[in-house]
Amino acid sequence: MKLMTLLALASCTVPLAQAADPARGGELVIEAQCENCHSDRYGGGDGTQIYLRSDRKVNTPAQLATQVSVCNSQLDTGWFPEDEAHVVAYLNKRYYKFR
Repeated sequence: MKLMTLLALASCTVPLAQAADPARGGELVIEAQCENCHSDRYGGGDGTQIYLRSDRKVNTPAQLATQVSVCNSQLDTGWFPEDEAHVVAYLNKRYYKFR
């Protein structure tokens, strides 16, 4: 099911901001404490730096959707596919700015 969702997101012709709710995604990011985890592992105290670094590995909307799904699976957040889409929309709006 998740692979089908990722493929649907990757092939989506609707801009990410219209496909999901960034505000809801922001709530989910806060609830899951994403920035705290990123701070401990990658950000040197600032978890947002993982999204802003010049050598980031996420360079397309599809890669962003995949990475959110990986985090969801590894951390067992319990997000449904639509929740992942909300998080992707939030991260895209706030940090990545993909079209």
